[in-house]
Amino acid sequence: MSFKNRVEGTSRSVISQKWTLFLCIASFCAGMFFTARMWMIPEAKGGITRTTGVEAERLNLVSEGCNTKFLQQKDVKLVSKDVFGEVSKTHNALQTLDKTISSLEMELAAAKSAQESILSGAPISGDSEKGDSPKKRKYFMVVGINTAFSSRKRRDSVRATWMPQGEKRKKLEEEKGIIMRFVIGHGATLGGILDRAIEAEDRNHGDFLRLDHVEGYLELSAKTKTYFATAVKLWDAEYYVKVDDDVHVNIGTLAETLARHRKKPRVYIGCMKSGPVLAQKGVRYHEPEYWKFGETGNKYFRHATGQIYAISKDLASYISVNQHVLHKYANEDVSLGAWFIGLDVLHIDDRRLCCGTPPDCEWKAQAGNVCVASFDWTCSGICRSVDRLKEVHKRCGEGEKALWKATI
Repeated sequence: MSFKNRVEGTSRSVISQKWTLFLCIASFCAGMFFTARMWMIPEAKGGITRTTGVEAERLNLVSEGCNTKFLQQKDVKLVSKDVFGEVSKTHNALQTLDKTISSLEMELAAAKSAQESILSGAPISGDSEKGDSPKKRKYFMVVGINTAFSSRKRRDSVRATWMPQGEKRKKLEEEKGIIMRFVIGHGATLGGILDRAIEAEDRNHGDFLRLDHVEGYLELSAKTKTYFATAVKLWDAEYYVKVDDDVHVNIGTLAETLARHRKKPRVYIGCMKSGPVLAQKGVRYHEPEYWKFGETGNKYFRHATGQIYAISKDLASYISVNQHVLHKYANEDVSLGAWFIGLDVLHIDDRRLCCGTPPDCEWKAQAGNVCVASFDWTCSGICRSVDRLKEVHKRCGEGEKALWKATI
């Protein structure tokens, strides 16, 4: 082969390699161009567009850089409002359900108590004998005066002042629906000399309510529970009152005070207090179960002071039905408050139920604010009540006419 032919062959080979490289690059570019165009699909009739994974990622990055934080905060607020709204609705529904259950339990307790009263032969109204089924006479309130075997002189002082006697007491029951009884149990020896003395006194006055209970100062919580359970079985009243025999009471003012709340369910009325829990042994009002109330120095929950308080029929029925499982603390007023802690009870704090003796109750009476009850806090009752009750009654009493004119 000549030199000329070799040069032409070499030149043609070089040219073909350049064109081959050029054509390859051109083909690649054309392929990329047409490939990109093929991925872009026109907007469909329904308005839906499809994007590549790259574009979706870009859109996601843009949204994260601009509005994602705002949208997340907005979504969180909306979700929070929805959650709190649902929680609030659920809470309200549970409260309503609890009140409904509580009301049904009270009504059931009252029905059971009424049935037990009828079966036990409790007093019934004269009109009921004409009907097919017996019905108990309705009363407004039962006033139980807590007393002891050794308190004969206190009872006589009460009879001589604020407790009507004989025909007046019967008239009070018939016209006003107010029952008044001294409340006492029996001695350690049933039928002993203490019991016979009370029986003789009752024959003369007929104003006792005898309880199936052994008397004792440390058993006041049990006595209070037995009193309410017994009274609600004997008399169908709107209110049941407990008062000590060394306290002065204006019965008419008490009746008018309770009448203001007669349309309210589960009423617990008195002078509410919250005294210290006394852990030290040997002191008055010592609480053996002080550890249940938390750290040393804590106070009791709010409850009515023990000199006088009143509860509505539904609460008395509750005590009657559940008396066997109600816990007794050392102090009876604390025990009563504890029995109502878990219930939907209306606590009414009325300071007219704990006025002081003269001049306090006298000044209030002169100002037109007659006290319901008067006593000395230092003595947890009227100090030397046998000697002073007549004086307190004279200076702080509402007057006999007020009792009969009381609006109930």
